[in-house]
Amino acid sequence: MIKMTNQSTEKENSTLFESAQKLKRCVRCLLAETHDTILFDAEGVCNICRNIEHKKEVIDWPAKEKEFREILDRYRGKHAYDCIIPFSGGKDSAYTAYALVRNYGVKPLVVCFDHGFMRPTVLANTEKTIRALGVDFLKFRAGWKVVRRLMVESLKRKGDFCWHCHTGIFSFPMQMAIRFQVPLVIWGQPNTEYNAYFRMDEPELVDEKRYNRYINLGITAEDMAGMLGPEIDARDLEPFRYPPKEELKKLGYRSICMGTYIPWDVKKQVEIIEKELGWQEDAVEGVPPEYGYEKIECFLQGVRDYLRFIKRGMGRTNHLACIDIRDGRLTREEGERLMREFDGKRPASLDVFLKMVEITEEEFNKIALEHAVYPHQPDLSSVEKGQPLWDQQFWLIPGKKE
Repeated sequence: MIKMTNQSTEKENSTLFESAQKLKRCVRCLLAETHDTILFDAEGVCNICRNIEHKKEVIDWPAKEKEFREILDRYRGKHAYDCIIPFSGGKDSAYTAYALVRNYGVKPLVVCFDHGFMRPTVLANTEKTIRALGVDFLKFRAGWKVVRRLMVESLKRKGDFCWHCHTGIFSFPMQMAIRFQVPLVIWGQPNTEYNAYFRMDEPELVDEKRYNRYINLGITAEDMAGMLGPEIDARDLEPFRYPPKEELKKLGYRSICMGTYIPWDVKKQVEIIEKELGWQEDAVEGVPPEYGYEKIECFLQGVRDYLRFIKRGMGRTNHLACIDIRDGRLTREEGERLMREFDGKRPASLDVFLKMVEITEEEFNKIALEHAVYPHQPDLSSVEKGQPLWDQQFWLIPGKKE
């Protein structure tokens, strides 16, 4: 059963949304000029749309899938596990685990870095998935005292409070690859589906180069240890430290995206995991009900998307609409309507976040505005408010007890 709530309250004149409408956007998919890695060609079409054209028209997917099977066979049965699957419980990692076990007969170690804000539905989905697939499962969560400090520090420095999540999700599975001596790590959706750090005609490796290019926001664990000061033990940053290249080379590691070898189709894959695993959708702040599969893992997702809207003039609905426009499932006009209805609202979860990290909304807004990407000039004088999610009443809010 999908638990949905109406994301809109009374209709106000949202100056935040209107200021974002002044940005130049792709003539095909609605991505704004503030999107990271975006370039427009002479026709006004963005490079992400061109990437997807290549995916649909050029790539020989049967040949890529054959290559994927050959990679699996190269590692199958030679280590304690055939591969490691990084796992959040969301749609992509659930499908990756399902496909590898059911379609390819892989014996994986499923590794979950818990960012600390898992919602009830994703916890239930995780339990259903690991039981249905019968896989070995390892979960880790860093201490709250350190996580809170990291959230505040990265928010101030980068306008993004999720540094601990970005780095932990990518570092911890690689650390476990070394610890369990499992050289093959398989991720799900490739970044080329919505960014242009890589092109569709080149292999997308999930390696140290990718990690330092954009995952860690330009801040290493060593950097962060220095920023937090002597009261934080450097050992507390270990979960967020990417393993030394020498150790990974010694292991003979290979870290790849399954979506490089099979065409990634989120909607079809969600139908499969719902039917086969009992995976359930949920409501997410700033997301239309028809996208109840998107970013259900974190109860601070609404704050993250709101922060992105302030900085770049694009919210989660823009992201989803662009994907469906490129896939021919939505018109540009329909995408614009959804954006106007759902993007740019102040999430109710912001109250939770502010209490959690002990800053005021004025401080939050000041930080966000300092990180706005030119030429976006966000106006926060009038912002619509969204309603709380159904489960907000159950969220455990850690306090500062240091």
